[in-house]
Amino acid sequence: MSWLDAALLVAAGLAAGIVNAIAGGGSLISFPTMVAIGIPPVSANVSNSLSVAPGYASSVVGSRADLAGQGRRVLRIVPTALAGAACGCALLLNTPRDLFDYVVPFLVLGATMTLAFQARLRALVGHPREVSPARGVVMLHTAVFLCAVYGGYFNAALGVLLVAGLALVLDETLARVSALKNLLSAVVGVVTVAVYSAFGPVDWAAVAAVAPATVVGGYLGARLARRLPAAVLRVVIVVFGTAVGVWLLVRALFLS
Repeated sequence: MSWLDAALLVAAGLAAGIVNAIAGGGSLISFPTMVAIGIPPVSANVSNSLSVAPGYASSVVGSRADLAGQGRRVLRIVPTALAGAACGCALLLNTPRDLFDYVVPFLVLGATMTLAFQARLRALVGHPREVSPARGVVMLHTAVFLCAVYGGYFNAALGVLLVAGLALVLDETLARVSALKNLLSAVVGVVTVAVYSAFGPVDWAAVAAVAPATVVGGYLGARLARRLPAAVLRVVIVVFGTAVGVWLLVRALFLS
């Protein structure tokens, strides 16, 4: 790896950390950069998953104030996230990617539209305040598990899916949902680090360049997200999620 390649990876890691903390989808910056410098796609996907995981942890630190009062909820859903992420990693290591590559764009676009039309969807499925506690628990665990499966398999835009799913089933401000998204992303990251370090084709030089930069970017992005008004934060996530979904769809249809 040349010094220019290393510099590109560091810059991509910093940008990915910021974007992941604010909206999710930063892997669409770091993953293509790895491919561009010559890392094979499967190795780049695995290496990227390891690289962005530390940035999620720093995002949790940056948004910890908005996690206050959510301790019991976190303890209940972390095991669900761990199980989902493990399933996602197993899918990546044991199944062909072709079909999933076509499904991913629609998942991202669907999650983005879910967030964009959250109020209307709540009118159809019921506002969290109107849903029975038992049903609310089932909906929360289902959303977390499915998002974690996705995150273990293909990390890009995990944050968009988590924000959309959590905002639909929780009666919380978007800032508190975003903080919970950061924590769950970090949980998924822990699983991907453990599994891919042992069984995946990791390019450790790339990880060494990107991972520290995502830590800095993740903290800065989380601090910025806390200062954005809820309406602005929602628009940022929707716009970026739409862009990511369209890019993934174009890549699946025309560039694969």
